[in-house]
Amino acid sequence: MTVTRRGLLAAGAGLALAPAGAATAVAAPRGTRMRTLYLVGDSTAAQKYADAAPETGWGTALPFFLHRDVAVANHAVNGRSTKSFLAEGRLGPVLGAVRPGDVLIVQFGHNDQKTADPARGTDPWTTYQENLRVFVTGARERGALPVLATSVERRRFDAAGTAQRTLGEYPAAMRAVAREDDVPLLDVAALSLALWQELGPEATKTYFNWTPAEQDDTHFNPPGAIEVARLVAGELLRTGVLAPRETRRLDGVVPAGWITWPDSEES
Repeated sequence: MTVTRRGLLAAGAGLALAPAGAATAVAAPRGTRMRTLYLVGDSTAAQKYADAAPETGWGTALPFFLHRDVAVANHAVNGRSTKSFLAEGRLGPVLGAVRPGDVLIVQFGHNDQKTADPARGTDPWTTYQENLRVFVTGARERGALPVLATSVERRRFDAAGTAQRTLGEYPAAMRAVAREDDVPLLDVAALSLALWQELGPEATKTYFNWTPAEQDDTHFNPPGAIEVARLVAGELLRTGVLAPRETRRLDGVVPAGWITWPDSEES
């Protein structure tokens, strides 16, 4: 099942209106270097390898919705939070690669919730927001556009079949940073919750990494990664981060067979 972007925006209760941090899309002039979207985040977005198939991060599917003149550099890493990503020095190489006109998409929250883990847990209204601003400032200092993306919701339903919020106060805390610091916001949490509600408890199983070996309500299989990437691309267009000519297939079919998994991270 493919849910149209128009239907999801309607389900998202007003998300079709651009936020205060909406950007004016500035595409790289023709004949210049390719514009790159740098992605930092956790396992829901990260590149997966053959030993993890069919698990798929939505960042892998994002290029299917972008024009060939827009590249994606996926630096999302399994298990990371804003705190651990920064503590491990992972932001430095990303900022060393970005150039003016590029975009830095920041999606963290799932592992920031793990407050019992001192290496990853953050408080949504203090350390999480402080860490988000490190990413925002770093991108701006290099002439790149920072973009905040609320985390994609997990698959959780109550007994009545109503999709449940699972991310605590982290989406609200990110929305506040976006509003206060005038940063474009991709509200993936709200849109994914609306999508899971529209699909329902049974159909959503075909979007998550449910296999004979496990029932994973956090990570995606190829169809799920494709539909979340579609949400992200639609938000990049809605907020003005990307111009219409920089996107494609937003309401089109993207076959799950287009997803591939490299043999290993070194390949």
